[in-house]
Amino acid sequence: MAVAIRMPMPGQMTEECTVLQWFKKEGDKVVRGDPLFEIETDKSNMEIEAFDEGVLLRIDAPVGATVPVESIVAWIGQPGEEIPEAVAAGSAAPAVAGTAPSSASPLGAFPSQPGASATEQAAPVSEAVGRIIISPRASRVAAELGIDPRSVTGTGPGGRIVERDVLAAASGAGAPAPIVETAAATAGAAGSVTPAKPSAEAIAPAARSAPALPAAAMSGPGETLSRMRQTIARRLTEGTSVPTFTVTVAVDMTDLLKLRADLKSRGSDISVTDFIHTATVQALGEFPILNASTDGVTVWKHEHVHLGVAVSVPAGLLVPVVREADMLSVRALHDRTAEVVTAARTGKISPDGLSGSTFSVSNMGMFGVEQFTAIINPGEAGILAVSSVTPEPRVFGDGIAVRQVMRITLTADHRLVDGEVGARFVNAVKRRLEDAGSFRNQVPTG
Repeated sequence: MAVAIRMPMPGQMTEECTVLQWFKKEGDKVVRGDPLFEIETDKSNMEIEAFDEGVLLRIDAPVGATVPVESIVAWIGQPGEEIPEAVAAGSAAPAVAGTAPSSASPLGAFPSQPGASATEQAAPVSEAVGRIIISPRASRVAAELGIDPRSVTGTGPGGRIVERDVLAAASGAGAPAPIVETAAATAGAAGSVTPAKPSAEAIAPAARSAPALPAAAMSGPGETLSRMRQTIARRLTEGTSVPTFTVTVAVDMTDLLKLRADLKSRGSDISVTDFIHTATVQALGEFPILNASTDGVTVWKHEHVHLGVAVSVPAGLLVPVVREADMLSVRALHDRTAEVVTAARTGKISPDGLSGSTFSVSNMGMFGVEQFTAIINPGEAGILAVSSVTPEPRVFGDGIAVRQVMRITLTADHRLVDGEVGARFVNAVKRRLEDAGSFRNQVPTG
């Protein structure tokens, strides 16, 4: 019997994903574990493997299509096998409130993301409002806009109301276009696909509050932000709503750079970045309030440091997480950081690998940046911005010498951290970085 392949659910609040490419074409043999297709979520790109064997009978979601999670995207079976038309004609039935996705689905839901609040992890895929099926996000937006869900027509799987439906009702535009959209054209011999039209629910937060643009600024066709950039915009907007302050110190990196050169000559791949991460993690042990979270009423102090490392990728910015960084040696921290950064840059990282950080570091030292301020990731108490190392004349001993100086800037949540504590923290990081001897003792050189 033919098996339906469904769009997986990468996160609890994910309602739809876009198909970026198919690794198999109709008629190709499929073996369990083969990469089958690649999707774009609001956090990253992911390869989806086959859970069944046979041949790819039919692709229902072509490249560029944006479809709801749990919807059928393809069929696998034996050559010439018929597809059950009663099922193939429609999309997946919506999940029932309080129940997990069907175990019969070959691609089940991913685990809930660590670091998510109890409310987020407990949120069902859909919830009933009267006799209407509505997603949690759509329900929240309806409450914010004063929209009665009973007056909204759902376009999600099985008639479920999703956020785009509520926004359409609020704007008086009526029911939006069906959720499945196919790229209109391909570009060039390489077959690059015209970006799929974004969902209204993805751009809704910005659209509801954005000021009108002058006519001159809107000349020419607009270009749709990728789902990742839309998520970055939404998350950073949340971050800017937190009351913050910044503190900057200059760090004399001369001795540490000499140590790095010495280690390199001995064949070590330990980098200056590894020392910065180590010093940051150690300083967080001294100032645990900077490794905490708050909602403005309650504070949660985390047992371990889950270090977020900002990484630039072609589509935007990702923050893979090094879990329990406080339990790692300099060498182990180097290895683990390299692993998660590589996974992020190659699109192999899971949503779990991009969530749950308790403090982050954003390093732009490789770009000739003298100083910058980073925006806090929502849920964290601070983020450290690391600038470039530059030669500067400084008082050294009884004279003036050219020293290699790097500036680091802490952005801290003022609800948790006061200026004095922030200043002491960055100076604790500075003190460790300027003590190259202590790092020499932590790094094997044999």
